[in-house]
Formats: sequence, structure tokens, C-alpha cells
Amino acid sequence: MGGAVSAGEDNDELIDNLKEAQYIRTELVEQAFRAVDRADYYLEEFKDNAYKDLAWKHGNIHLSAPCIYSEVMEALELQPGLSFLNLGSGTGYLSSMVGLILGPFGVNHGVELHSDVIEYAKQKLDFFIRTSDSFDKFDFCEPSFVTGNCLEISPDCCQYDRVYCGAGVQKEHEDYMKNLLKVGGILVMPLEEKLTKITRIGPSAWETKKILAVSFAPLIQPNHTDSAKSKLVHLPPVMVRSLQDLARIAIRSTIKKLIHQETAGRNGNSVRNPPRFKRRRIRRRRMETIVFLDKEVFASRISNPSDDNSCEGLEEESREEVERAIPELKPDPPVNVLREKILSLPLPDPLKYYLLYYREK
Repeated sequence: MGGAVSAGEDNDELIDNLKEAQYIRTELVEQAFRAVDRADYYLEEFKDNAYKDLAWKHGNIHLSAPCIYSEVMEALELQPGLSFLNLGSGTGYLSSMVGLILGPFGVNHGVELHSDVIEYAKQKLDFFIRTSDSFDKFDFCEPSFVTGNCLEISPDCCQYDRVYCGAGVQKEHEDYMKNLLKVGGILVMPLEEKLTKITRIGPSAWETKKILAVSFAPLIQPNHTDSAKSKLVHLPPVMVRSLQDLARIAIRSTIKKLIHQETAGRNGNSVRNPPRFKRRRIRRRRMETIVFLDKEVFASRISNPSDDNSCEGLEEESREEVERAIPELKPDPPVNVLREKILSLPLPDPLKYYLLYYREK
């Protein structure tokens, strides 16, 4: 799946292309996509393909195409404080983006069949928390992952506000998936070769919408042979945050508000996005001209500098003059203002590092 939009040179350009093609349509989804670099979830030797609108698979590790994740995120209609269950959570890329929207009082759980993929996802999550400046720009709902077959979830598990399944669901398992939802909840899953959005509008009432045609590998059926007994999947409990953790959230939130007020004051009560410093691409097209003269028609081609070899030198000189006249702008290195503010507080160092979640940068 994929290939619906052009490849980007970096994560921001990929998101620009997804916006232009109307796969990303809301600001919350755009912010989450920009905050999590897709390339960070690739193995090093495959990162050249990270910004292409294509699915990627290596062994048990798998990422869907960006256009698919965009449609999923939009269809889920995420809001702060909701509970989310990701069936086939894979690398944790989608769960991390969802966590940025859910905020500190949401619930973010994932079920993955392969234990090696769970370890990979935990490594990527740890890397994101320790090194990404985006972590300090959001209040994050950290995902929790468990190993098991998502068709064997314990019947006493809680229901969720939002559920996504990242593998093809057979018709026989549709009701099983629906029962994971709270009333008012939304389920997004590939069902009969269509990415499908199902909203639970009552205890036994549903609304179904087909989003787009997709091709997903089917869910792996549980193995119930004599040698392999069924293993129920127990989802993580919904934990109540400690007073210490709640205090950290409140302090960080207060500092962010102060930073926002200071920035708004400097910019005339409007926070402007920094310039993107993108180089524009110029495409030259050959022009054909038809000239009408009395009753006769003459067809001719008007030569462009790009078509006329004799003008190549002149064009090259002109381009060099423009490049000399307009120096290439380079963005200033980003500054993590929240981190700087916390480090400047008159507090003991251990408390400062606790407020920073012991992050490296």
C-alpha cells in the first residue's frame, strides 16, 4: 500500500505532501506527524526510504504507508484524555503519535504478536523520550505494550474509546472487535479490503463508513492445537498517577503557559511558525504556439532558453548571479525553551532532572 503522494526529502516535506493531497486535514494530526520523525522507526540501512509513501517490512518489523496512517489518525477523531487500543502495535510509531494527542490523562495500550517487535518498539519509545525535543512540546501519554494474539484478549478487559487494528480483519471477527469499544467509541480496521470506520452509537447500535480500499495481511489466527494451549492476553491495568507525577505534570504545564505568554508578548500576541527554509523546485515546460494569419495557419515552437543550446551559457550566468545576490538562508539551531527554563529554576539538580524526565537533551 502507498504511493499516493510524492516522496519527501525529510519528515516535514512528507507531511506537506500528505496535507496537499488531503490525507492530513486537521491541525492536531498534523502536529503529531511533524513531532515524530518516521525515519527514527526504520533500521539504519533502510532510512533512505523513510519519507516515501510506501509500506516497509523487514522480518517481523512493519510500518504501513504514511497515507494509511494519516487516514487512520483522522478517522479516529482523537482527543485528550481518551483511551486507545492499538491491535498489532508494531514499531510503536502510530502509538507514539496518538500519545501526543491523548495527553497525560489518556490511556495508550498496544498488543503485538511478536516479542522481538515489542522489544524494538520499546527501544524506539525510549529513544523518542530521551532525545526528541517534541517530547517537551507536548504532554505525552506513554504507550504500554503487551505480547500476545489480539484475538485472544481476556474477556474481562476494559473497553476503549478508540481502537485500531493494523491487520486485515475477517468478517467472522467483526463483532469481537466491536465489543472492545465503549458506547460512543470509534473502531478503525481493514475489513473486507476496505479501511472501515465503525462508531458505536448505542449498546447494540453501530454506524459504519468505508474510508478507502486497502490491502493488509490478515490477522494470524490463534493456534489451538493440543501442543499449544490458548494464552489469554491481559491488557495493562489503568494506572492512577501518583501525586508526585501529577505535580510534575502541573509544573511543566505552568512553565509552558508562561513561555507561551512571553512569546506572544514578543510577537504581538501571535505565535508565528519559524520559516521552513525550503528550496523551491522550478519546472520548465516546452511551449507550442499556433499563429493565425488571415486564412492560413502556421504552427511553430517558441524556443525557451532550456531548449536553445546557444542560450545555455547565458542561462547559467544568470542563475549564478541570482544565487550570488540571494544568499542561502540557514535556520538557527532549535532551542528547547522548556528545558532551559527548568534548568534555570532555583531547585536542587535531582528535582530539575525529575522535571525533565531524566532526558539527555
